[in-house]
Order: sequence, then structure tokens, then C-alpha cells
Amino acid sequence: MTARRRRKAASGAVAVGPRVFLRPPRAGDGPELTQLNRESARLHRGRARPPRRLVEFARYLARSRRPDTVCLLICRRGDGAIAGAITIGEIVRGAFQSAYLGYYVGARFSRQGVMTEALALVLAHAFGPLGLHRVEANIQPGNRPSIRLVRRAGFTREGYSRRYLKIGGRWRDHERWALLQDVWRAGRPASRSASGRSRPPACPR
Repeated sequence: MTARRRRKAASGAVAVGPRVFLRPPRAGDGPELTQLNRESARLHRGRARPPRRLVEFARYLARSRRPDTVCLLICRRGDGAIAGAITIGEIVRGAFQSAYLGYYVGARFSRQGVMTEALALVLAHAFGPLGLHRVEANIQPGNRPSIRLVRRAGFTREGYSRRYLKIGGRWRDHERWALLQDVWRAGRPASRSASGRSRPPACPR
């Protein structure tokens, strides 16, 4: 990919890391994202049901335009390839200032650290520009990789919700994991920003 095409692929990015960047979905992303999700059906089975058909992608795109939802695609920096998606959904303002987090990665990008980097980027966006106080992720107890992912990011297990979400035709139990803005700020490395660029330590308030 030429430098010009790389710049175009990354245009509109809300966060950039060493290997991936996050950007809102576009109408033209449907074929690539749905193909990735069809290829990843086995990985996602029982855990997520991302759009696999263009009609489903159209609904996802419409959802991305709602004021209470931020849908972002996880893209590889080298060529702009879509590696997965991450969503900050059900954003409630006022005294709550909280939202729910959902995410998935395509099978061919799995176990490469893609989601670890993407999660760090989206948390910086949630607790920075979006000004959220709390982000919650609901994860099935058997999804150990996802639980390890959020635990590494600083999330705390707050409870257990029986028959919480209907996925793949079944109501499934979930664990509730949450991260607060002040906890996230306290745990951030002082020498590096979410974009991967070095920065000086924050001045004490």
C-alpha cells in the first residue's frame, strides 16, 4: 500500500497506536467486515454475533450514528485492514456518565495482541474525549481470554448476571467487569499516551 493510501485508510481515526488505529465505520466497509466475520464464525460462536451480511451491516452502521453509541473499527496501521470492532454503547450522561463496552476480533487477527492495544485506545477515548466515569464489560464466565484481557486493563469483577444476554438463541450468564476513570488514570503509564507517542508525566493537581 502506498503512503497516500495508508493516509486515506487512517483518515478519521479517533485513536492511533503502534500497530492499530480506531475509526468509525463507513458505508463502504460492509463487504470487508462481513467477510471477516463470516470467516470468524467459529471463533465468535456463542460469544458474539457481529454482522455477517450486508443487511446486518446496514443496521450496525445506523446504530453507529446514534448519539448514545460510539462504534469503532479496529484497523491495522500497515494497510488499513479491518481486524475487528469495538463499541461504547448505551452511553448515559447526567449523574451516570457510564457506558457498556463490546468488542470482537477476526479469527486471522486473533492472539496477536490486537485487542489488547485496541482496548487501551478505546479506554483512552472513553475516559478522555468522551468524559465517561465508568465503563462496564459483560463477559461469559467461560470466555477466559476476554476476562484476562479486561483484568489486565484494570477492570474489576463486580458481580454475576444470570441469563443476561441472548446470544446464538440462548440466554447466557455473564460476569460484570467495570473500570472507573480515576482507577484508569492511576494505572496509566506516565511516560506514554494512548496514541503511542511519548509524553511527559502529568503534573499533579
